[in-house]
Amino acid sequence: MTGPRESLIRVYRWLRQNGLNDSHSGNISVREAATMWITPSGGCADALRAEDLIAAAPDQPPPPGASLDAALHLAVYRTVPGTTAMIHSHGPHAIAMTLTGDVFAPIDFEGQYYFGTVPVLDIPFERYVSDSPDRVAQALADSSVAIVRGHGIYARGATLDEAYKWTCSLESSARIGWLRRVLDSKE
Repeated sequence: MTGPRESLIRVYRWLRQNGLNDSHSGNISVREAATMWITPSGGCADALRAEDLIAAAPDQPPPPGASLDAALHLAVYRTVPGTTAMIHSHGPHAIAMTLTGDVFAPIDFEGQYYFGTVPVLDIPFERYVSDSPDRVAQALADSSVAIVRGHGIYARGATLDEAYKWTCSLESSARIGWLRRVLDSKE
């Protein structure tokens, strides 16, 4: 039987294997009762073990060694009832498609069905740590996914598999949108 921490490791590796993160980027968390398990800061997807994950309490500041986004994950868990998993990934097409414009509106059927329009947040680099928890949590209160422009995708789910589904589906929609831009530029 696989527990939540082992499932987190599995999905974190899938993100790497599918090109949605590099070896040390992104982060992922899962709630188990009153504990949030999150990837450590600088954790390598290829070598991460369940015992490397960092435990955090929802009503406490993130512990040392936790991902830079630990406060953001905790804010989403507090803001969006029913969320038990959070994924932050660096899907290259989603990042590229949102470098301009206010929202991302998928053009493919699945993207329109799942997301409609996706909020794209502008958070200056120098204010990212202080501003991102509230800004991303607010966006995810109304949407299963949000994108921080130039940085990446944030997805929440009632399960880890659901958060992974939203992450992959959004990147797929962005890839289709990118291909459409390339085709349009050739005409």
